[in-house]
Amino acid sequence: MTSVDTTRGFALVDAHVRAGRLAAAEKVCRILLSVDPAHPATLRRLGVLRHMARDYAAAVRLFGAAVVAGDSSAQGDLGVALMKAGRLPDALERFSAARALAPQDARVGYNLAMALLAAGRLDDGFRLYEERWRLKGPVPWIGRWDRFWDGQPLKGETLLVHAEQGFGDAIQFARYVPLAAARGARVVLAVPRELRRLMAGLPGCAHILSEGERIPPYAAHVPLMSLPRLFGTGIGDIPADTPYLRVPDAETHENRNGLLRVGLAWAGRGEDPDDVHRSCALALLAPLLATPGVEFHSLQKGPAEEELDRLADGRRVIRHGSALKDFADTAARIATLDLVVGVDTAVVHLAGALGKPCWVLLSADPDWRWMRERADTPWYPATRLFRQPSLGVWPPVIAQVADALARLAGMAPRPEPSPETIRS
Repeated sequence: MTSVDTTRGFALVDAHVRAGRLAAAEKVCRILLSVDPAHPATLRRLGVLRHMARDYAAAVRLFGAAVVAGDSSAQGDLGVALMKAGRLPDALERFSAARALAPQDARVGYNLAMALLAAGRLDDGFRLYEERWRLKGPVPWIGRWDRFWDGQPLKGETLLVHAEQGFGDAIQFARYVPLAAARGARVVLAVPRELRRLMAGLPGCAHILSEGERIPPYAAHVPLMSLPRLFGTGIGDIPADTPYLRVPDAETHENRNGLLRVGLAWAGRGEDPDDVHRSCALALLAPLLATPGVEFHSLQKGPAEEELDRLADGRRVIRHGSALKDFADTAARIATLDLVVGVDTAVVHLAGALGKPCWVLLSADPDWRWMRERADTPWYPATRLFRQPSLGVWPPVIAQVADALARLAGMAPRPEPSPETIRS
């Protein structure tokens, strides 16, 4: 096959991909490989297509073949596919090789940071995690990227600490605000409006602001997720005292019916590219909902909560979605529960930050903060992790949680009989 034929074939592949015709694009790649089976660029393109189809084992084989055929730049793609396939040590090896070949490539550095953090190598991972700014650019809270805090004492000067990424990220890393204040900073915390009331009682926070409000003059600024690096966080010294968030005027509930009160969160934000792996179809939770001795409470909002209408046992779940206007409302509801069970969403971070017992249902390729091959997390001492055996396989996870919940419900204290009951 001539280079002209290959160029035309690639143009056709690209046209099919732009039109969403992935099967047609893959067919062209296989025709090209039938003529030149070791063509590195074709192997890599087919690997990308299999990755897009979530066939990560095939993607690993194809990217590996592309590397062997001479395309060393496919090392990074191979690392990503290995992560999805649950092979973290191999992914670390490939990301490190890609970094050595392209030390200035921000995407390679970011991917290596994710793998290091997932492996529990937090000190190295958080240092390299700063590569994200070369990919994402400044956050909405600031127009300029100078005056980045270096962690030195500020002697009463204002430090603007601003949230980035998702709600769960802000909740998880809010624990560092008191540490910043302890270095003499007057901390002004900028968070999305949905988090404002929740963060109002955070120790060390002098002022809270949200979107559209005037940013006061500040001596330095720092994103929340850069604070672990500045404080030299390693796996053995994560600031994990909980609760570090509290609920003002929390509703109290005396459990007079003797039932275990369990909050549920089964769906994240659909716009998140990883949500397809993180969220769990509500129908799969049916064995959980059949557990006797449990009173279930939905911590979902909107369309996800409406899925209960289509579930036979959905009526067993008490709904609160319409009352949850922000995360302070969600925190107040969590305060009335005995346990929260959920997938990787902001709700489980909130439960962890409140010190509430929480069981997290995790994908086989979870976010870096849940690390790998452990049933606990150093970030939230009262949290227990339940992991998929392979990507997309939820039933064994649900079975484990249902069994643990049945045993916990069986140990729940029963209410004392009332005088009326005794007399009757």
